Amino acid sequence: MYDPTVARLTYRALLGRRRALILFALPALLIAIAVAVRILSGADDQIAADVLGGFALATMVPIIGVIAGTGAIAPEIDDGSVVYLLAKPIKRPTIIFTKLIVAVSVTMAFSALPTFAAGYILNGNGQQVAVAYTIAALVGSIAYAALFLLLGTITRHAVVFGLVYALVWEAVFGTLVAGARTLSVQQWSLAVAHEVAGNDLVTSDVSLTSATVLLVAVTVLATWYAGQKLRTLKLAGEE
Repeated sequence: MYDPTVARLTYRALLGRRRALILFALPALLIAIAVAVRILSGADDQIAADVLGGFALATMVPIIGVIAGTGAIAPEIDDGSVVYLLAKPIKRPTIIFTKLIVAVSVTMAFSALPTFAAGYILNGNGQQVAVAYTIAALVGSIAYAALFLLLGTITRHAVVFGLVYALVWEAVFGTLVAGARTLSVQQWSLAVAHEVAGNDLVTSDVSLTSATVLLVAVTVLATWYAGQKLRTLKLAGEE
């Protein structure tokens, strides 16, 4: 289910192009904000939770997920180079699973690690805030990568739709409309973080059980369906 060659090519595509600048820019911005807030406000648990929840988890993690998830396959489909990969004796679900692993690892590296660093800068992990939001970033990275990888296989406008979901649905509707929060990866991740923190600094509108089921279901179904969609891509010689 994992092909090292596909993984190497995918890592090169994600980290060797312009999108790598955004991958590095967002974590750098988070660290800069954390340093500035710590200098101006000192160590404050509530402020730390607000910064990590408002920027790291609500903005940085989904955007990096969009970049990594769609970038793992969409450019190859758009420019037609995917046909060379599909011509190889590699099962198409294996291609999808390998690209998912790469997208997840990239999303985790560029979101979870900076989140922990920023949390430690903000309040030294007081009341487990840094650890809680880091765990949220980790579990969110998996679901986001799977969702946006699926988008990359079904539409040429994957980045646009991904950003609409991340910045409009989750950041706007997920904040203002109570019912929309149950369909938010961010809220599912926060439910896990709330369990880790064990206090009211990290809250979610979704129970831990529901969040866990939804995170697993979305990840599995999105990965499976992406594999099915890739099967429908026909090479010229197959038609």
